[in-house]
Amino acid sequence: MRPAKSSTTSWLAAAILAVTTLAVTTFGGGLVAAQSAPDGDNGRYSMTPIPEGVLRLDSRTGTVSTCTKNDAGWACYAVPDERSALDAEIGRLQAEVEKLKGQLAAGPTVSGKIDEALPKSDPLKKAEPKVAEGDRKLEIPLPSDQDMDRMMSFLEKAWRRLIDMANRVQKDVSGKI
Repeated sequence: MRPAKSSTTSWLAAAILAVTTLAVTTFGGGLVAAQSAPDGDNGRYSMTPIPEGVLRLDSRTGTVSTCTKNDAGWACYAVPDERSALDAEIGRLQAEVEKLKGQLAAGPTVSGKIDEALPKSDPLKKAEPKVAEGDRKLEIPLPSDQDMDRMMSFLEKAWRRLIDMANRVQKDVSGKI
């Protein structure tokens, strides 16, 4: 199926509207007279050409349909309404909120008091520096020999890595010159 051109689609929409009007007045003249006149100049439906066919808007209900031509003729299918899906989701969420509020109201209440006593000291808190009795000076604990060995080992490894990197850079630069 090749895409319809705008002028061809407009002509086709006008032809469909004319045939529909002629059929209604010929076969259902009494029915047309009994209904109130539509508000717009174009009648109940307004047609807009699209590449796949025609977009039809029902001015009374607000529904939108896409009309396409196939082997059997023209067929119109309603476009899904996003607003109704949103309204359904809002309704579902409101019901869920009410259910959760009911569960919260019926559930056990939490009091501010606990049964167990809190520990008197904090095991993660570092020891405070000791104060000498006579001078009232702060005494700062010195690192142990084990702490000093770990620090020296770390500094030696870092120094060796730095020297190795400098040697590699020097070899790379002298090789490129």
